[in-house]
Amino acid sequence: MSAATIGKASGGTPAAGTSPSVIPPVAATVAAELPTVAERILPGGLRVLVVRRTTVPLVEVRLRIPFTGLGAAHQARGELLAETLFTGTQLRDRVELATVVQSLGGALSTWVDADRLAIVGSALATNLVPLLDLIAEVLTGATYPSGEFTGERDRLVEEATIAHSQPALIAREGLLRRLYGDHPYGSETPAPDVVSQVTEADVRTLHAARVSPVGAVLTLVGDVEPQAALERVEAVLGDWRGTAADAVPPLPALRTGPVVIIDRPGAVQTNIRIGGPAVDRHHPAYAAQRLASTVFGGYFSSRLVSNIREDKGYTYSPRSSLDYPVAGSRFTVTADVATDVTGPALLEIFYELGRMALLPVSDEELDAARQYSVGTLALSTATGVGLASTLSALAGAGIGVEYLHDHPAALAKVTPQDVLEISAQVLAPRRLVTVLVGDAEKIAAEVGAIAEIAPEVIGAPDAATGAASGAASEAAAT
Repeated sequence: MSAATIGKASGGTPAAGTSPSVIPPVAATVAAELPTVAERILPGGLRVLVVRRTTVPLVEVRLRIPFTGLGAAHQARGELLAETLFTGTQLRDRVELATVVQSLGGALSTWVDADRLAIVGSALATNLVPLLDLIAEVLTGATYPSGEFTGERDRLVEEATIAHSQPALIAREGLLRRLYGDHPYGSETPAPDVVSQVTEADVRTLHAARVSPVGAVLTLVGDVEPQAALERVEAVLGDWRGTAADAVPPLPALRTGPVVIIDRPGAVQTNIRIGGPAVDRHHPAYAAQRLASTVFGGYFSSRLVSNIREDKGYTYSPRSSLDYPVAGSRFTVTADVATDVTGPALLEIFYELGRMALLPVSDEELDAARQYSVGTLALSTATGVGLASTLSALAGAGIGVEYLHDHPAALAKVTPQDVLEISAQVLAPRRLVTVLVGDAEKIAAEVGAIAEIAPEVIGAPDAATGAASGAASEAAAT
């Protein structure tokens, strides 16, 4: 995934009479007022959402454009499009664009992944119209000048080369490849040799085909009058036209199997990545799944942290997470451990996953995870920045603002039995796949004592190509 930016570059004291070691009881959750969302769909297909938030004189802008495509070439071209979108238009060069953004008291950035191209920004609320004018200028008139493009491509090749030499990225890419094969979700970082072949003509063609309002969502949150903002957006972007992006292809069926080892001779640590399918935000068990992941490894008080960090000291920051791409959700476990404790650490992770799938969580664990989840949602929407990002993500998933009330209510109803049932479906070790990046000669024996290992060890990717060496590279896709 790539990102580019233009524009401007806790603690506390215990109350008197209290002890820092005494944790006060958690107050009852009070539902926040649901934001009022004004909405309009423009003639070209762009969906516009506006929320008035007057706490600061700013407006936050989030534009997400469907951007799915097949193959490594599309991924590399998409990365370069995101990096060079603001390098020039028919009216302004890169410096002039950056100068205009700064004069509006704001910033603009871009990023892309397998689902979407995003433009993220902000400005003084009084400058909404010129900000929209600038965005429209880029959407409809980006030129990708050769001089700017070549420099950005060389930089991205260098960054990708470095990234593909890092064990954390090797492990992440290995897990995605193991889960998704040749699906667009099977890689997040393009190979350097593919990036180096992309031309400005390729990116201009991609822009013409994919930078489209069809299925796109523009979210505005800030000190603006909603109906007036909708009128201003339509005046600026009402004539924007384009064609629909390709639909995201269905995910391949998960094929569980042996542990895959990607060999890094001499490595002093092993990067453990475990993952598998999860239910999406529309599923009745979505709230229970979120709490299951939180109890297992989703925050500092989780079982995984307590076990392999606090109790045994195997790793510093183990965690689990849930991701919600358009085509299907994913549960992931991440831990980086010293080479000599790879087997014991993997055993403990499997143990904690199995315990989640077979035994109910306690009421105390569930309540703590529930309070954490409700609190993080409240914090994430307390600012204009957070609310804009949250609403944009929800809109991309086909979910409305009512989620901000409905989800805390759903969390409040989750029982230990609900967590057990979804854990058996999502967290059970036999429903997950495992990829290890480390010194195969040193870790294979102890890993083999607790799990089947793929018969062929995969060589670490070549930093210049991002491709795993040896015929066994195909094993990761199957």
